[in-house]
Formats: sequence, structure tokens, C-alpha cells
Amino acid sequence: MPTFDASPNLELHYLVDDFTDPWSQGETMLLLHGNAESSLAWYAWVPLLARRFRVVRPDMRGYGASTPMPRDFTWTLDVIIDDYARLMDSLGAGRFHLVAAKIGGVIARAFAARRPERVATLTVIGSPPPLRKGAERIPALTEEFETKGVEHWARRTMAGRLGDQFPREGVEWWIRFMGRTPLSTLVGFNASINYSDIRADVPKIACPTLVITTDESGLASVEETRAWQQTIRDSELLVLPGNSYHVAATHAERCAQATLEFIARRGRP
Repeated sequence: MPTFDASPNLELHYLVDDFTDPWSQGETMLLLHGNAESSLAWYAWVPLLARRFRVVRPDMRGYGASTPMPRDFTWTLDVIIDDYARLMDSLGAGRFHLVAAKIGGVIARAFAARRPERVATLTVIGSPPPLRKGAERIPALTEEFETKGVEHWARRTMAGRLGDQFPREGVEWWIRFMGRTPLSTLVGFNASINYSDIRADVPKIACPTLVITTDESGLASVEETRAWQQTIRDSELLVLPGNSYHVAATHAERCAQATLEFIARRGRP
């Protein structure tokens, strides 16, 4: 189980999947998961991506096998971005393709804007608008996490994530998967990062960018998504049929293939 000492008292767990030709000098891709997830969230993507790229899948600080964060940890986007940047430094990846889902897409957009020299292309799947509504619900969510548990919250909200076409067994798997998130991590993360304001970052993104959503996403309408997507000067929008907003899970193979095709067309220096 590879780990990276990202900072004192923090071990960042990560996986590397690389089935590129051993004589080639393959490019690297960094995958960023969403809230209450881990590197395992990308299970359906890896078979398609790893033949073409060296794929790096970290568990964000506090999540998966990485060190849980205390409830009073001071979360910022820059702290998370720095974790990932230093991990990629340790792996010798100066520049890479960045792919992210859900709240990972908020982190990735800030990453691309603030560290433009690191990101060759950006793909954002099922991610909230630059300013997400609902911060007023933070106290109620914190109470729910603390009194009823993380799995209760995941079960209550899963229908919007996965829509009405995802297999029932799959819904249950995602509920249990997300329900394993440490309570202390989720309380702090939800109160800060989950409602980040990246409106100033998005227009600064300079790399080729692919944005993927569904036509009935509960996060935002197609028109709302297109509005911020078009502020990225070198970007494209792909709208898939469906009513899930965790598009990277519900449309995994289609999204992975679209990402590969986009990079093949737009990812050359």
C-alpha cells in the first residue's frame, strides 16, 4: 500500500495503475475523487485509462486509507492542492492530465487555475457550479452526521447522486462505501471545502478543458453548467442523457472514453 508523507502527521495513500508499453515514455494522469470517497471510486475507469496513461489515484487527506483529519482541521483548497502537487513531484510527474469528479472537480479547477504549469488538460465530471448553493444547511448536516451517522446521510441523499437507472445493488455499494468516511473528516470538510467559491479561478484556467454533465443533473441545469464552462476559453461541454449528478460513476465507461478522445484531440503541447 504506497503512501506519501505529505506533511507531519499525514500519510497520503495512493495507487498507481500503469499498463503502458514498458519501452514507452507514457504520460501521467491524476484522478481526484469526490466527497466521502477514495481512490476506489475510479474502479470502472482504470481498465480503460491505464493502458494509455500512468494513472495516479490518491485518497484525499482524511479519506480512504489516508490519515483521518481532526474535526478542527483548517481546510483550504490550497492545502489540498499542495498535497497533490507534492505527491506528483515525488512521482516525477511535472505535468499531467487532471481528471476529477464531484467536489474533486472544484479542487481540480482551482488546481488548474493556480498551478497552470502542472496541468496539461482538465476533465471535470458532474461537478458543482463555481459557487455552490446551500451553505446555510451546514449546521443541520453536521447534526445529521453526528447523531445519525455518515451512512444515514449517504443513504438519504444517494438517489440524487446516482439517478433512477443505476442498479439497486450498485446503489447499496455506494452507500456503504461512502458511509465508511471518518466523521471528523466529513464534518470539517463539509463546513468549508464543500461550499468553496472558485468564481475567480475558473476564468483563469488556460489548459484544454472538458466538462461533462447530464441533461437532468440535480447539481445544476445544462444552461447553468454551460454558463461557467464557457468562461474557460479553451473548453468543451459534453451532455449525457440521465438524471444522476455523479456522472463519473453512472456513466463511467462513456466518460472515460470521452476523456481519452478529448486528450487525443486536444492534449498535445
